Amino acid sequence: MTETTVVSEVLSEVRGQVGFITLNRPRALNALSLGMVRDLMGTLLAWQNDARVLAVAIRGSNKEGPFGAFCAGGDIRFLHQAGSTGNPQIEDFFTEEYALNHLIHNYAKPYIAFMDGIVMGGGMGISQGAALRVVTERTKMAMPETAIGLFPDVGGGYFLSRCPGRVGEWLALTGDTIGAADAMASQLADGSLPSDQQAAVWEALATQRFASGTAVKDYVASQFIAASASPVSARGQIDQYFSLPTVGAIVQALEAADGDWERATAATLRKRSPLMLHVVLEQVRRARNMSLADDLRMERDMVRHCFNLRPGQSETVEGIRALAVDKDHAPKWNPARIEDVTPEMVVPFFASPWPAHAHPLAALA
Repeated sequence: MTETTVVSEVLSEVRGQVGFITLNRPRALNALSLGMVRDLMGTLLAWQNDARVLAVAIRGSNKEGPFGAFCAGGDIRFLHQAGSTGNPQIEDFFTEEYALNHLIHNYAKPYIAFMDGIVMGGGMGISQGAALRVVTERTKMAMPETAIGLFPDVGGGYFLSRCPGRVGEWLALTGDTIGAADAMASQLADGSLPSDQQAAVWEALATQRFASGTAVKDYVASQFIAASASPVSARGQIDQYFSLPTVGAIVQALEAADGDWERATAATLRKRSPLMLHVVLEQVRRARNMSLADDLRMERDMVRHCFNLRPGQSETVEGIRALAVDKDHAPKWNPARIEDVTPEMVVPFFASPWPAHAHPLAALA
């Protein structure tokens, strides 16, 4: 029996014993809108209690059809518009998106993410909690938020801080993009499929009989191609520099060094929001000792402050303007230099605007 429900930009159907989700907003690289977050949440909550559904599989789509792009993140044009005009839906977006991230990490059935193509920002939020994170040779993975004056949210503090060594700090601060091998070495993916074999595996999930949700997961894992267990590229340099105590110390050491990697990394950091670099380093290091729920509550506090702490001076609104609205790629960061950020500017981002009992994510356990 096959049921198909077309719900705007999220396609969901039960075929065989598996619930299938396709993100269907290819022109925007499946960037998540509030409506998509709500559709995903509603579908997953319904399937969690549906005895027919043993497991869930999720993929993205491109203009030619399924796969090819997973999800490029949140809808930053909406965030710019809402953040600029005081649209209250921006509050709903982050509360509901983070609740969705938490549900996926704690989902009662195996949730399998096919992370083909672009997997960034909010796309990481709906895949890092998966029971199985499947990458391909086309995967382009990143948490690029510092480029828009934001921080790696959607649980980024939690999952990046659990990467080996100081890989989490490197990915969070630079926003650098990694491929399948580095994703697996960073413990941000569980296995790899050739992109041209995804459709066959997806179809097999719909047509084969499975004894349990675990059997669904095991079948997908049995299709993984062998990968050499190599460390993250430049792992030695990453741990050397990104273990330093402050952003200033990291950049100073990189700029004093002689290598190409060091020069390029320093140049990247110099383009990011100086204030948010300091906030992000603090975020990742705090999150290393936090539960997922506590990290998401902290990030919910932080994102409120990103849009409201400094009226008319939001680094996030300015960063999105420069990258995605005016596209001049010349954000006017405030302060303009890494050296001009003080601890007193960073601390307020971590003060919750809500008492614990009234926090929008108080219910997360």
